[in-house]
Amino acid sequence: MILKADDQLSTLLDFRYHQHYQAKRGQHGRGKNQEGRSAPALLLPVPRGTIVRDGQSGKELRDLTGENETFVVARGGKGGRGNARFASSTHQAPRHAEPGQPGESCWVLLELKLMADVGIIGYPNAGKSTLISKVSSVRPKIADYPFTTLVPNLGVVSWRDHLPFVIADIPGIIEGAHRGAGLGLKFLRHVQRTSLLLHVLDLSSLNPRDPLEDYRILNRELALFDPGLARKPQVVALNKIDDPESKKRLPAVMAFFKRIKKPTYPISGLSGEGLPKLLGALTRHLDKGLKKERSN
Repeated sequence: MILKADDQLSTLLDFRYHQHYQAKRGQHGRGKNQEGRSAPALLLPVPRGTIVRDGQSGKELRDLTGENETFVVARGGKGGRGNARFASSTHQAPRHAEPGQPGESCWVLLELKLMADVGIIGYPNAGKSTLISKVSSVRPKIADYPFTTLVPNLGVVSWRDHLPFVIADIPGIIEGAHRGAGLGLKFLRHVQRTSLLLHVLDLSSLNPRDPLEDYRILNRELALFDPGLARKPQVVALNKIDDPESKKRLPAVMAFFKRIKKPTYPISGLSGEGLPKLLGALTRHLDKGLKKERSN
């Protein structure tokens, strides 16, 4: 039984409803010294980024991050030797044979950490889904109530002459997410694989909270979940600047991010205002990271 990373898949949903898999049996040997036919391997495709763990100990067995990477979960049994294999010049008609050995069986746990270049983070209703629908062909559910996004959305962004990159809308991050509040523990792990974080803040009058406090809280949640997340490069998008209230909040918010030297871009995911500058910044950051990797 073999697991194979497949870029065309993005969820492990099929394994939720079908949890038992069994490879086919081989065939018995036949007369005229014919060997039994071996059974074909059972190949199970999984999304790239799937972590395979031992079902009992939880120990990580393999992290399938490579394109078309495979991992043998369980091996088939070894076939026994028939009586013809024991024939000799002095014992030409042996009447004993070896039985075949049973194949391996095991339980494994599959955990998915999405493979994306840019991870979009932000409070519910900050406009993350609207943004990803504008810059890619993804069409997520968009509504005016919290937690409309229940699964991460992946999209491919093509911007001018730059290489396409994968962007992910990470849902469910609120205060207390590292302890499981909201949908935090379910989705925070997906942020770990991203190269760059895009923090979306809601500047509109519909947001009763302080956008800067939102920024501090979510970054604290990332650090509490995994200290390495707090060190990831981050770009800030100040969303919904088409709202009149945003114009009042914008100068103070921009001044704050200028002081901490954080790249910040006012945008409107709804109208598309400011998106060209934001996409240009994201591609420059990714290109810079790619050049650094190649130099190392």
